[in-house]
Parts: sequence; C-alpha cells; structure tokens
Amino acid sequence: MSAKTIVTIFDYGAGNMHSLAKALDVGDNVEIRLQRDPLAALATDALVLPGVGAFGNAAARLASGAGPMRDAILAGLPTLCICLGMQLLFEESEEGPGGGPAGLGVIPGRVRRLRARRIPQIGWNEVDSFDEALPEVAYFANSYVCEPDNEDCVVAYTTHERDRFASAVTIANAVGVQFHPEKSSSAGVRFVRDFVHGVIR
Repeated sequence: MSAKTIVTIFDYGAGNMHSLAKALDVGDNVEIRLQRDPLAALATDALVLPGVGAFGNAAARLASGAGPMRDAILAGLPTLCICLGMQLLFEESEEGPGGGPAGLGVIPGRVRRLRARRIPQIGWNEVDSFDEALPEVAYFANSYVCEPDNEDCVVAYTTHERDRFASAVTIANAVGVQFHPEKSSSAGVRFVRDFVHGVIR
C-alpha cells in the first residue's frame, strides 16, 4: 500500500460528501478516497460509511461485498459510521418496503422509526455519552434510530421528545454515531480527526 494512510469513504451515490472529506483530511500523510465498490473499499487503512441516502439503496450498494465488509469490521478494520452508516451496521431497518436489502449485521438488532411527533429530527441535541471523545452536543438529521439487541455496545444516548435512543455505538475498532460530526462545529470535527489520527501509521 501507499506510504500514506488511506481513509476510504464508501460512496452510496446519494449525495455530496465534501464536508465529510474535508473533516477527514488531516494533512499530507493521509489520502482520502471515494469508492463505490464495497470489496475495493476494503483495501484501506480505515473505512468510513457516511450518512447520506436511504437505508435500502445504500444496503443494495453494499450487498455484493456485505459479507467481507462485515468480517473486516469484526476483525478490527478501523471504521467510522455516520448516521445512515451507523444504521447499516445493524441487521435490518423499518425504512422502506418490507423484504428489502439487509444491513451488514455487524451488530444484532434493527433500525426503527423515531417515536416522536416531529419527524425528522433536524438540529442540535445533547449527546449523553460514556466516552469523552464524543461531542456533548451534536447536529442530527434523522427519522430512524438504532435498537441493538444488547445495549453493551452503546456508548451514548440521546432523547428526541420522549424517545431515548442509542446515538453512538462501538464494536471491535468501529464506532457508529447517529449524529453528523462533520456538521457539529469544532467538537464534531475534532472527533472525526481524532479517529483519523488514531489510524495513522
């Protein structure tokens, strides 16, 4: 591999990821790549599953490499999963028609619709975290949330109206956040950059 540390953003083909790529870019010793092939995306030092698009479409994009990607994450590939990316760590989602593509199944559980009057949740909300690396307040844009079978993986919760949900999870060397750190001011960008610094050779 290149002497540089490679950070690969998997591209679902659903939107502009400029702000995320900018947040991940910590200097000349890191190369940020966009990749639409899920198998090719695994030839990397760190993987990022971004937060743009719909669950069904994104899962379909990942389907041809879902098994190897799941295995790589569970084997310790450093992975940052944002919003939709966090949801894709789970087995299935209520979003979209039934019988659609499954998630990666890295974490047993499902993705459900927010139980609130105001959906989607758009804006700033508190992050009740057990991890000092996470921002205390972050920017959310979501209608769905993750519901793990076992909450041992959960490192932060957030409440929208009366619905308390997992807003950050960890497993192996992967971290998933329901909020958008790249849009969460300096604390969010620092969280993203700390992730990258943690994988630089």
